[in-house]
Amino acid sequence: MRRMSEEPRTSRIQRQVVQLILDRRLTAGAPLPTEAELTEALGVSRNSVREALKALQALDIVEIRHGYGTYVGRASLTPLVDGLTFRALARHDDTGALADILQIREVLEEGLIRRVAATLTEAELDNLEGVVTRMESAGATARTGSTFPDLDREFHEALYASLGNALVPQLLAAFWTVFRRVSGARGWTDDPTPEITVRRHRDIVTALRARDVEGAQRAMAVHFRGIGARAGEEGVTTARS
Repeated sequence: MRRMSEEPRTSRIQRQVVQLILDRRLTAGAPLPTEAELTEALGVSRNSVREALKALQALDIVEIRHGYGTYVGRASLTPLVDGLTFRALARHDDTGALADILQIREVLEEGLIRRVAATLTEAELDNLEGVVTRMESAGATARTGSTFPDLDREFHEALYASLGNALVPQLLAAFWTVFRRVSGARGWTDDPTPEITVRRHRDIVTALRARDVEGAQRAMAVHFRGIGARAGEEGVTTARS
């Protein structure tokens, strides 16, 4: 019972520490008040402050540097990635776990590509074309069946860079990482052949060069359905038909 009674208190202290960070406009890397100062300011025990700070560290809101103090964290999406990975693996359901993650990626990118399709500059399109060309070169020298996940990731992040939204590449990277982790843990490692992967990405760029918004969205949909169809060979199907 004591443990249950402590949980609301810890949550309340966490919120108070977060509010202190916001009120003081502290940025990532800025030092927080000492444990003693927080204890006095919040009117709670030092142990309660420590427990709250540990919980906030798990969320990357604060960073505890032993021997130096506590600092404002980067508030990265690492806790989200770890949580989603565990959630997917804990389902013990290959079909649902990968399909859910893939569907979220697809919905995000099909919506985002409409935003950039009419605004990408020729230089940005050339950069995307360059990534596809590097994919083609990598595919020509790769072993049979192997692909180039780093270039794939680079392509999708570069595609939306012009939005100027720092959260977009972080979210895309988060779901990309979760998908890779889960598919690897489940033993699904057979991506489409390099030729197919290159063609699907080149189709996206071709539609973008033509300023064909609907065509770009369709090309992106084909790309994701291709991933889902390939995964289906290992018992995974996407939620979309």
